[in-house]
Amino acid sequence: MEEQTIKVGITHGDINGIGYEVILKTFSDTRMTELCIPVLYGSSKIVAYHRKALELAPLNISAIGKAEEAGSNRVNIINCVKDDTKVELSKPTAIANEAAFKALETAAGDLKRGAIDVLVTAPANNCFVGTNKYPTHTEYLEQTFGNGKHKALPVLVYGALRVALVTGDIFFSEVLPQITKARISETLSLFYHTLKQDFNIVRPRIALLSLNPHPNRMSGKEEASMLIPAMQEAEKQGIISFGPYAADHLFGALTYNKFDGILAMYYDQGITPFRTLVANNGFNYTAGLSVVRTSPVHGAAHEIAGQNIASEDSFRQAVYAAMDICRNRRIYKEAVHNPLRKQYFEKGSVDENIDLTKDDTAVQL
Repeated sequence: MEEQTIKVGITHGDINGIGYEVILKTFSDTRMTELCIPVLYGSSKIVAYHRKALELAPLNISAIGKAEEAGSNRVNIINCVKDDTKVELSKPTAIANEAAFKALETAAGDLKRGAIDVLVTAPANNCFVGTNKYPTHTEYLEQTFGNGKHKALPVLVYGALRVALVTGDIFFSEVLPQITKARISETLSLFYHTLKQDFNIVRPRIALLSLNPHPNRMSGKEEASMLIPAMQEAEKQGIISFGPYAADHLFGALTYNKFDGILAMYYDQGITPFRTLVANNGFNYTAGLSVVRTSPVHGAAHEIAGQNIASEDSFRQAVYAAMDICRNRRIYKEAVHNPLRKQYFEKGSVDENIDLTKDDTAVQL
């Protein structure tokens, strides 16, 4: 049976930032609408405003009343904010926050009932809801599509480089209280499952970054009491992990190339080397949800909004990735229902020719 074209829901993010710019530039290439059916949650008037401000060529955009009406070979738009919504380029405003949340809320409703297949979110301002309840897209999606047992897992991806974060974008003073053996075990297990289900890696190899620098020479109590026990527990479940490694060595010596995934303990430890290596390339994937959600790695970039200099590369990669992950999930679901294929997925082999235990910066298990 021929596969149906994937319907990609897209939220417009911060209307005063570069969200509309990267969306319009991405779909100015008509080949994109041959690959998917885009459904933009936003405003036709705001589209026209940004297109004129950026002096972009017209696009084939059709307003629809509901996602089920979305057609092929065009950008479909669902108007979900008021016509008189004020755009103030380069300024974070409460009105822009409300518009971002309304688009997200509408798209999430359609995603929940299966009217769209995946979700790609254009960047929004932090605290875009205007309250502490949902400071970012992720918290809202976690509550809406999470299973309540664990937090959503942010994964930064560029090619074979996949960096997941035990703790997210929080104050550094809050990091250590959240680094526990249970949290590391849970995150390691979720990351492992994500690499199998969403990235089609049969037997993922995961490297853990140490919380302290130089773990082999000055091992801190956190490595001994939390990281290593979590890795030993994971090993009993068949989860392959290595380290803990000092972050500077793993990335500086290009050792990260030996692994399918890197698990960082805190935000800067993972995102700083990632962005240094790939700049604004790659995409962000929110693992641990019942649905597929991706986003670009950059923010709303108010400082360059309206100048027609923003690159759409990361947003385009997020769209591609959402489709790929959707297909991988379907393959995985089919595979684990077949006893023989399930055995292959669960008992894949690791390349024994790669000896990862000889690195003198790692604490040996």
